[in-house]
Amino acid sequence: MTTQAPWETDWHIARACLEWQVEMGALEAICDAPIDRYALDPAPVAAPKAAATPAMTTPVVNADPVAEAQAMAGAAPDLEALQAALAAFEHSDLKLGARNLVFCDGQPNARVMIVGEAPGREEDRAGKPFIGEAGQLLDRMLAAIDMRRDHPDPAHAVYITNILPWRPPQNRDPSAEERAMFRPFVMRHIELINPDVLILMGRISAGTLLESQEAITRIRGQWREVAGRPALPMLHPAYLLRNPAAKREAWADLLELQARLRTVS
Repeated sequence: MTTQAPWETDWHIARACLEWQVEMGALEAICDAPIDRYALDPAPVAAPKAAATPAMTTPVVNADPVAEAQAMAGAAPDLEALQAALAAFEHSDLKLGARNLVFCDGQPNARVMIVGEAPGREEDRAGKPFIGEAGQLLDRMLAAIDMRRDHPDPAHAVYITNILPWRPPQNRDPSAEERAMFRPFVMRHIELINPDVLILMGRISAGTLLESQEAITRIRGQWREVAGRPALPMLHPAYLLRNPAAKREAWADLLELQARLRTVS
């Protein structure tokens, strides 16, 4: 007769043994027969993964806005291409807040080219330079010496542009960086128009094209040279609106311009 273990015959004993094993942490039944795991072959040790080779990255080169402006402006063969280059220039955030690119007004074959500072609110809306209150004063000043922007005779016509083609927010002054990056476009603009005389209208225009820090009130009326051409710094019409007494000096500068045109062929 085969003798059986107590837990094989007594259900209560078997249950007590099971509960004791649970208390000891044996919570899962793996297989019916016990396994001597010390007698098993050790598990193979996984080979360490090779360190990932860092990916080759192309160094990021910060673009030079002035150099890119020089390249784009220099590649423009005519005024239409220059305007397209200005529209495609991506280094200025000014156009994000502006309505229109303000490129030019007047006769491209004019003897006199006026370079202003930057568009204002009215210029931004219309896409033309000098059409606000200051522009209306400029037209009256030119008319006093028998010149206007739409005159069919090149000897009495003017051509107008600005240092900046986009209106700065709240009509603030152009920054030094903005003036530097747009200067190559203005210099190319001058080459394409090829005027006999340049008028540097206001301190921003004079300072940018002459690359000078001199005050406009000191250099106005004094002939300088820009791109191999005679250039006359003048007080901006907006300044004259704020300082009516300075109109006398502006009139003297207009007479100086008129006299110079008689001697320049």
